[in-house]
Amino acid sequence: MRQPSEQNTDASGGDVALMSPNLLWGLLETADRIGAPSDDWFAGTGLSRAQVSDPGVRLPDRPTAIVIERALKVLPPSIGLDIGRVQHVGNFGLLGLAMTTAATFGEALQIGLRFTPVVGSLMRFVESASESGTLALAGQMTIAFPSIHRFVTEEFFSSCLALARGLVGDKLRPQRLEFSYPEPEYRDQYEAVFECPLAFDQPQDRLVLDADWLAAPLPTHNPIASKQVLALCEAQMPSGAVPGEATAAVERLLRAQLPQDPKLTDIAAQMHVSERTLRRQLTGEGTSFHQIHDRLRIDRAYALLRERGPSIASVGAAIGYKDPRDFRRAFKRLTGETPRALREKLWAEMARERR
Repeated sequence: MRQPSEQNTDASGGDVALMSPNLLWGLLETADRIGAPSDDWFAGTGLSRAQVSDPGVRLPDRPTAIVIERALKVLPPSIGLDIGRVQHVGNFGLLGLAMTTAATFGEALQIGLRFTPVVGSLMRFVESASESGTLALAGQMTIAFPSIHRFVTEEFFSSCLALARGLVGDKLRPQRLEFSYPEPEYRDQYEAVFECPLAFDQPQDRLVLDADWLAAPLPTHNPIASKQVLALCEAQMPSGAVPGEATAAVERLLRAQLPQDPKLTDIAAQMHVSERTLRRQLTGEGTSFHQIHDRLRIDRAYALLRERGPSIASVGAAIGYKDPRDFRRAFKRLTGETPRALREKLWAEMARERR
């Protein structure tokens, strides 16, 4: 990804401009190379091809998503993997530089999680519940735009893995990758890019990594340069970027209290703000209390369902459902499957991985 400048140009004239032009530049470059039409991609969006050629411009996310949606109609279905797999540390600009100065891969990872908005992306990683000895990261779209979800996930996961391998070496392999959408026809390309066990039709898009990698030292560590470049990252964090302070605080409090099923009023009181203020803060950060609560509940339930010990009822109780029937209905509404059906699928996949 090419490094943005300190500009925060609002290309739409109204929306907050957070997106790097990198994705659109990659799509246009591919279209030109294979002779695919691109003349109508920008119609009515307020964006233009000239803006995409300027790495200093920030683009509003929804018009950018519309352009991507149009591009996907004429480009190869695996374009997300094609763009992501060729990324390297230098493509991530200031963020990539900041990560190279870290002492360990774990420290670099935390820098990446904190400063993802510096490079501008339609997806971010959030830490997810995981088994002992592993680290799990769930991909979360910054806007709801289902028609481009698979593309964004493919590009984000493959480019982040390319970045990680650039930091610690090509031997890095995820323990497994999970995707929320059906298996595509080009699964073989997933296997070539990721080189790890894959699972589709899952509750979330997740990367699971052996936690031992977090202690891996980086040969490019430079403590003096690290302080300088982190200060630059702080300065380039765009206004309105997520996750914000309110989102992080709500996530932290909810995660610790899921069995008690806290409500908005409870969390607001613990944060010493009114319900109205907290609701407004979360809206400004692109989310809501219910979205955060649902995500953390499903995340925790998913981790527990992988285990053979807890009953379905105890899994529900662990995330705040006293009545197993309420848990079953809510889980199916949010994931499309019952807890029991998902558990059977997860156990079958784990059995295949062990063979």
